[in-house]
Amino acid sequence: MDDADAAARAKAKAAGSNLAQIEAAAEAAVIPLAEPVAKDWSTVRSFTIDSSAIKFEVPDNATLRNNVLTHPRSRMLSPSFLPYNKWTSAMITERGDQVRRLIETVQSRLTMAPVLDTDWPLLNSGTMTTALSNQNADIRNRINRTAHQVEAAALLYRLKVGDATAPAYLAEALKRGDELAALSPTGPTSYANQDQATRAIALSLSKALDMLWANIDSTRRATWQNAIARRTADIYNDLAGSNGRMDQYPYDAHGGNTLGFLALIGALNVGDVPAAQAWFDFAVRTYVHQVYTWSGPEGGYANGTAYGQAAADFSVQIWDPLSQALGVSIYRKPWSDGFLRFLAHFVPPGTPTHVFGDGHEDAPNTYLLKAFASRFNTPAAKWYYNSMTGVEDPLTLLQAPSPLPVTTVASAVPPPNGAYYPSVGWAAMHSSLADMKRTSLYFKSSPYGSYNHSHGDQNSIVLNSGGKRLLIEAGYYDWYGSPLWSSWYRATKSHNAVTYDGGIGQRIEGNTVNLGRNGKITGFSTSSAMDYVEGDATPAFEGALSLNRRKVWYLRSQDEAVVMDTLTAPLAHAWEWNFHAMVPITVNADGSATIVNGDRSVCVKPLTPGTTLVKRTGPAPRTGIEDHAAFTRPASTKGEFLVLLDVGCKKPAVKLTTASTSRQLTVGSQTITLPLP
Repeated sequence: MDDADAAARAKAKAAGSNLAQIEAAAEAAVIPLAEPVAKDWSTVRSFTIDSSAIKFEVPDNATLRNNVLTHPRSRMLSPSFLPYNKWTSAMITERGDQVRRLIETVQSRLTMAPVLDTDWPLLNSGTMTTALSNQNADIRNRINRTAHQVEAAALLYRLKVGDATAPAYLAEALKRGDELAALSPTGPTSYANQDQATRAIALSLSKALDMLWANIDSTRRATWQNAIARRTADIYNDLAGSNGRMDQYPYDAHGGNTLGFLALIGALNVGDVPAAQAWFDFAVRTYVHQVYTWSGPEGGYANGTAYGQAAADFSVQIWDPLSQALGVSIYRKPWSDGFLRFLAHFVPPGTPTHVFGDGHEDAPNTYLLKAFASRFNTPAAKWYYNSMTGVEDPLTLLQAPSPLPVTTVASAVPPPNGAYYPSVGWAAMHSSLADMKRTSLYFKSSPYGSYNHSHGDQNSIVLNSGGKRLLIEAGYYDWYGSPLWSSWYRATKSHNAVTYDGGIGQRIEGNTVNLGRNGKITGFSTSSAMDYVEGDATPAFEGALSLNRRKVWYLRSQDEAVVMDTLTAPLAHAWEWNFHAMVPITVNADGSATIVNGDRSVCVKPLTPGTTLVKRTGPAPRTGIEDHAAFTRPASTKGEFLVLLDVGCKKPAVKLTTASTSRQLTVGSQTITLPLP
């Protein structure tokens, strides 16, 4: 293991927090993959650009730099930015209240304690301890709060120019900026010790300098620029080092986010800080084209929607000022619009929690998702924006275009009820996406396997209805790499998926090979009456199984679902169809199970003979209760589960008939064809 690998592992151990501060968990660095040696050119692949294609051009570095240098200060704000006393009545109606909210935030923090190096006595020796983990969390929280105060006070000064209150905001911005600039770049907030602190300090000082350019004396400007240069050199040397490691290891999620910080720092300082051109040329075009590496062009986020939400938050904070400086809107990138649709499908309005991957148990921060949606001018964005609760942080909202792009759209139309994102291997099936009381059935069989923040949950499902969780992913995210995380939280047995021989599931250990232990959606169709998805998770078991195929039919017209698993193995195994709930699972006399969560319920019923329902146990949840159960089958080299998910426990008529070449399953008014067992 080389030094880079050792550092990555140390960072992974250092990520000791939950998704209450989701960015902290991104501290878990990704261990680089071994890259194959190219021996020949690939086969020629053709493509077509037709009339439906969206034009998205990113000019060369020289042109982009010129765009930045000819943009008057402030580079991060529009040239049409106006102080509040010149706002139109429409602007006051749209966001006048947000000025009041920002004033209240700044005023509430005027007396907060200054940040000092002596506040944090521990330095990272390469071994994580509870004390160091707690200190890192405190550094992150206090630096982020101070950075927010610097930027908010600077923006208020720009908004209140000519007002009697303006000098006080300028004084607060300078005071807090001086605090950040005085912190040692080799101390507890250094890149080596807490890289989130270093990037926050460098970016916040850059933003404040940009907004207050004409109001900062030469001595203070030089001091701040020196702090920016020292800290950003560490960021640049890391990301550009090892022969361009971000090109070699694009799945370094933490590095990918930091690349965005570097791009914006470069744009705000180019022409004034000598090293900034190198930062700019290295980071800007690469960042724009790599946003984000966790899916193909249709949009998506293989690391899970909790981390997708964090990516949306980073996007608003970075894309708005960077797009303004460059003259190129990253929101116009086709992937960006696809990412918004992905969020609408998997974190729809009214959903109780996130889905798939680390942080799946957390409730969404809807104001972050709403903020991201507001930057798009599409009917789907307008529907998502209108349906989400909460109000964006006034610091970012007051920097957004006016009027907000989403408000310029005439109609609000949700995306289709059924959706498939092939590059991440996710499918969503909703009774009606427009209905806040919808049923939502999610399926995952991903080529990303259990890599990084993904779990061993290929061919798994999640079921919600009416804003209530019915079939859940069990466990909670204490910290990346913890014993609970490794043994239960991300293991197959804590998901609604198949295991064998007492809970043996998909291989999840050893991050460097987990992209090979994957799944794949092999079939998908959607119609007004029914959705269908099929996945193959055989590679995730790394040779232990010959076949692990799951087929799911969502009978939308009846709000029922059928799940069929086909399993084969070289050796005989006892098979288990695991499912989990946040309420007690009732075992019925007929071998079925009932889950009732508030006013919503599902009856889970096996449709083929030879299965036995047993209750399982698991680690205690963070709050409330969790209950676990499994349908089991005796040891054999082949296994099949055919299960009805009767949402609402309506008890439809069910009939299974076998012919010479296939079987017919009728559920209520709908019939589906099944292969022979």
